[in-house]
Amino acid sequence: MIAIGKKEFVDLFKSIKSLIIIALLLVTSYFSAKYSDILGTAVALTEQEMKDVYTAGLVFLLIFFGQLFVTSISHDTINKESHERTMRFLVTRTSRGQILFGKFSGVWLFWFSCIFVSFLLISIFSSQFHFLIFSQAIALLTYQISLTVLLSVVIHKPSITMFLGVMIGLLYPIFNFWLMLTTNSWFSWLKFASPYYYLMETDYLFLVVFVFSAMILAIALLVFNRREF
Repeated sequence: MIAIGKKEFVDLFKSIKSLIIIALLLVTSYFSAKYSDILGTAVALTEQEMKDVYTAGLVFLLIFFGQLFVTSISHDTINKESHERTMRFLVTRTSRGQILFGKFSGVWLFWFSCIFVSFLLISIFSSQFHFLIFSQAIALLTYQISLTVLLSVVIHKPSITMFLGVMIGLLYPIFNFWLMLTTNSWFSWLKFASPYYYLMETDYLFLVVFVFSAMILAIALLVFNRREF
């Protein structure tokens, strides 16, 4: 599992798309933190919001485009092996669970590193590390990675997961925010199944998102174990 995770982690840093996303995260973090005072004076904010305004640009990017970023570079993390006929070799060398969690851990560690560096950059301007917001960002990305892994397990063709990944990445945040804002009783209850609902709270309710992620990975493993290669 460690070898699989390490390979996935290193391969992501070799991707041009990954490097572009990393650059976008760092540039957004830098300018968001540097010019946070302008936003703070333009909008009426509480004392706590003034402290957190440094992370506004990065948080906006992760909420609305995080799923798109994750799926764009990892949509084929599992089905690529099947498509290239290397999965049969892998399943003879290690368990399917180790393959799945190795892939997941490699992708997760990549995003953890990117977000950690981004928050370190922000902390230079804010003179503090925003641990709660960082933890919420990691919770959201863990969910997004889990969803991407499930997509790659369920759908066999990388070309299809690439298309669906873009569609989900664009529409999923919009749909989730609609669920939280709608007053329609037929749909409003679905907000409790949305990770965004728990991330909007200022306490540690975001930990529920990790539970959702574990459930998604469990489903992915169940499907993966039933696959024939």
